Amino acid sequence: MTLDVVEVTKIVDQHFPQAREDVGAFVIEALPELGARVRLPIREAFIRPGGSVSGPTMFKLADLSVYIAILAERGEGAVQAVTSNMTINFLARPQPTDLLCNVHLLRLGRRLAVAEVSLYSEGQPEMVCHATSTYAMPPT
Repeated sequence: MTLDVVEVTKIVDQHFPQAREDVGAFVIEALPELGARVRLPIREAFIRPGGSVSGPTMFKLADLSVYIAILAERGEGAVQAVTSNMTINFLARPQPTDLLCNVHLLRLGRRLAVAEVSLYSEGQPEMVCHATSTYAMPPT
């Protein structure tokens, strides 16, 4: 069961509305098989001294994007999935432009989901952040 962008956006907004307050006005751009592409329009609150996007902003986007990829594959039954681990590497200074997040689910099992995440500043070819994440899946 792969859901489309409209269906996943509706699930997130219904069950996790605080994500828009915390992460910001994210936009699910695409949901390829076992993945997601999410855009985060940058606002002033995300910029740290020195003019780059803050690490916590990138972390939140990476985490939410993995959740979105899981929901796209498992639907509303995965609403209670939770992050059990995330390792993040900040690779380059992100520009104060929209962030683009690409997720690939490496494994989507009954109990665990494992994902790889890459973040880019819009218009820049260099990856600014790489993460791996494990989610604990709710009982079926």
